[in-house]
Amino acid sequence: MSKITLLHASCADQTVDAIVNAANNRLWAGGGICGVIFKKAGLTPLQAACSQHKTPLPDGAAVITPAFNMTNARHIIHAVGPDFGRTPAAFKELFDAYYNSLVVLQENGLHSISFPLISSGIFGGNLKNPAAESAKQCCRAYCKFISDYPDYDIDVMLCAFSPIEMQQAQGVFGQFGL
Repeated sequence: MSKITLLHASCADQTVDAIVNAANNRLWAGGGICGVIFKKAGLTPLQAACSQHKTPLPDGAAVITPAFNMTNARHIIHAVGPDFGRTPAAFKELFDAYYNSLVVLQENGLHSISFPLISSGIFGGNLKNPAAESAKQCCRAYCKFISDYPDYDIDVMLCAFSPIEMQQAQGVFGQFGL
């Protein structure tokens, strides 16, 4: 049976089939959770795997690589979240980043996944509440996925790193009854 859980934690520390990297469109090592994931996986092998994908990827795209040196996951799904500083109404693209990650999970026969709050850090731009918006789009994507693939069980962990992100995301989870 599919489920989604909100955790006050780092997505990079969860034991799952796939960890989601909040990726930039060139799949380069970056800051925030992206930097953490590249460091844990191994910069050189992960960069080499990422370079095999044709970039730049569009906002909302998701691709998969091995997790290399990570012992708590076998794969990394790189989801390109929109930069709300450049595209302030990119809510569909944020939804797509979550939904397409779930589709990549399913296409690879995987069942458990941990997400960061995509586009809630520096890509949050001028959004009033980027963590809540990100949690909302994750919940929407999860609900659509389990409707589209009712016979494919997934275990989704949405990870809010800071206490304020956790508080904001909890309010959204309550609205979805999750």
